[in-house]
Amino acid sequence: MRSIPVDTSAAMVMLAVPPTPKIKDKRTGEIAIDHETGAQMMTVSVNFILGTDVDLLTVAVPATGVGEGFTPGTLVALTGLVARPWETEFNGRKQHGISFRAVAVTPLAPAGK
Repeated sequence: MRSIPVDTSAAMVMLAVPPTPKIKDKRTGEIAIDHETGAQMMTVSVNFILGTDVDLLTVAVPATGVGEGFTPGTLVALTGLVARPWETEFNGRKQHGISFRAVAVTPLAPAGK
């Protein structure tokens, strides 16, 4: 799968929803596992602010790369952020999108500081 590096140097990235386990199968509650490291995967939602544009991104991160001290509004760094285009067909309908993954997410400073 193609990975496109995302440059966050000109953006402000703010935590919207703290990290939670990434669910692989909603029916069974199975947690997603990183195929390369075997670590549990987490998802974190961030506001990606560039100029006057704001996008809400959900980013997958291995649990080993998740820092501590997260509260909504905390500025964070996304190390190794990549975008991955995807496409699937289900019940005869094609769906496509972009998923995001980072090596690590760490707080830059506590919210409001």
